[in-house]
This record gives sequence, structure tokens and C-alpha cells, in this order.
Amino acid sequence: DKLIIFTQAFPRSHTLLHPKSLQGNERRNVTNGAVPRVFIGEPVLQTEPAFVPNATRAPGSSPSLPALRLLSNSTAEYLRGALSTRVIPVIYTLVVTFGVPANVLILCALASKIRKVSSAILYCSLAVSDLFLLLSLVFRVHYHLHGNHWALGEAACRATTACFYGNLYCSATTLACIAVKRYLAVVHPFSYRSPPRRTCTAAVTLAVWSVFAAAVVPQLLVRQSYALAEPRRVTCHDVLPLRADSHRFLLHYHVALAVLGLVLPLVVSVFCYVRIMCELNRSHLDWATYIRASSLVFAIFLLCFTPAGVLHLLHHLLHHLQLFADGTESLYVHFNVVVCLCCLHACLDPFLFLLMSKIKEHAT
Repeated sequence: DKLIIFTQAFPRSHTLLHPKSLQGNERRNVTNGAVPRVFIGEPVLQTEPAFVPNATRAPGSSPSLPALRLLSNSTAEYLRGALSTRVIPVIYTLVVTFGVPANVLILCALASKIRKVSSAILYCSLAVSDLFLLLSLVFRVHYHLHGNHWALGEAACRATTACFYGNLYCSATTLACIAVKRYLAVVHPFSYRSPPRRTCTAAVTLAVWSVFAAAVVPQLLVRQSYALAEPRRVTCHDVLPLRADSHRFLLHYHVALAVLGLVLPLVVSVFCYVRIMCELNRSHLDWATYIRASSLVFAIFLLCFTPAGVLHLLHHLLHHLQLFADGTESLYVHFNVVVCLCCLHACLDPFLFLLMSKIKEHAT
């Protein structure tokens, strides 16, 4: 009877392969392989429905959700602790409070320039991406303030997760595109003026949005919310059955997304801003103000995106090299902290745009 209840509560797409049930190479591949940036859970063998509050039940839905058991006490401490239930939501709240009105004002200011100035297309794209990111933060704040308990349903969890990470990477890539545009204007001014800039900028912007719209599809295809036996709550994306066939592909997916959305924009931006500052230093004109502003933009980009990109790759690299076995839990806690730094750019981008616009007007 217990076996029947277990198979009904956990269909094949959501079950886990416990390492003790495997043998030989198969067991070593599961226990020593790299895992995505989330906590690991195992299914609960239960004789009664999993804990699911009434708020999470949709009309006509199953009375229970797939349940997981945590593998580490540190995970439970994080889910109950002040860092995830107070500090992180407070930071997100401040980012949303300042970021939403600032980006709306930037969009209103750029509305009349988007047909005339090619740079306005990139800045509008950045503001829209930041607004989507800030919208997802509203739901994440609700989740964290309620003790990391998700009460909005599985569909909303998938949409929020996809919107959050998709627009985080989209914003970083758009900032890299802005850096490339400035690099071409300063270092290769004649090549910069020859092609139709507005058409090229629009095409690049459309390509960036298309790539990341396709990149977040996997987040929408797999279950993201699971009930926990202890502590009793429903998590969203924080605890996943990483050894299940339905979620195992997330390893390569997250690595590719981090390289495409964080590491590559970081490398491109470093190259562009270093070349820009070197070129302006060699100029006979007084570009000290522009150099300082470019340095500020570059420093903020490094502050916001470097920690998350480095930690994410380090997370997977250490697991691939099998340098330690139990570091996943603490690394994911650190990753959640540095992601807060990534979100800071959403309220800083509008002010950087105003700064660069003033400098451009002064230069002309």
C-alpha cells in the first residue's frame, strides 16, 4: 500500500534516484556530479497527503504537491533564518521602491527620442528589462517575507523564476551592448558612422530579447515549487529534486546561461571600457570627466555582476573537479546574497543614463 501511495504522490517525472539505491558508476555519477544552484531535496515516503496550505490550491487541482525532504540542516536554517526572511526582502524592497519610478521616468523621457537617436533604443530596452526584473522582485519579496513560503501556485512560481533570471541576464547583456556601442564611437568613429546605426541597434536589441526569451523556456517546463516535510512550507525554486531525470538537465542549462548572460557580457565590457579609457587618455582633448563617468559605469557593472558570475562558475567547477562534496548548501546561500547585488543595477541604470547624457551634452 505504501508503494502505491508513493508512486501516486510522486509520478516518474518528479521522483528521485537515491544514491544508496544505485550501484557502481551510476551511483558515482549521481553523488559526485555537479548540481545546479539550488538546495537538494529527496522525496518523502508518506502515507498521507503532503503539506499544502489552502492558499496554494487551485480549483480542480490535486489536494497535495510533491513533497521533498531536506538533506542538510543548514538548508532549513537558511529557510527559517533572518538572512532570507528579512535581509534579502528588505534589499529587494529598496531596489523596487527606487527602481520602478526611475525606470518609468527614463522610458517617458526616451519615448520621443527613440525614432531619432539609436542609443535610445538600447536604453529603452534596458529600462523595460529592468522593470520586468523589478516586477518579479515584488513576488520574491512576498515569498521571502512569508518565511520562504510560496502561496501563489506553481504557474506563478515558474513565471516569476523565468522572469527574474531571464531579465537579469538580459540586462547584463544590454549593458554590454551599450559598452560596445560606446567603444565603436570612441575607438572606431569612422566605422561607427558608416552603417545605419538605428537599424543595427534595433536588430541587436531584438536578437538579445529573442535569445533570452528562448533561454528561459526550460524554467517554464519543469516543476519549481515543492512542499517540504520540515520545515512545513512550499518553496519556489529553492529546493529541487536535482537527481530526477526531469531536473538533471538544469546543470548544463545553468552553466550555459551564466556564461552567455554574465561571463560573456563581463568580458566584453571589460575590453570595451579599458580600450575607451586608453583611447581617451591618448587624446589631446580634455576627456577627464567622460573618463571618470565611464570608470563609474564600469565599476558599478563589475560590482553588480562579477560576484554572481564568478560564484556561479566556481560552484560548478568545484563540483566537476570533485574538490569538495558538501559545499552546495553554503554556496547557494552565498549565491542568493550576490544576486542581490545584481538587482542593484536596476535602480542604478537610470541615474547612469542621466549622467552620461549630461556629459555628452557638455562635450558637444
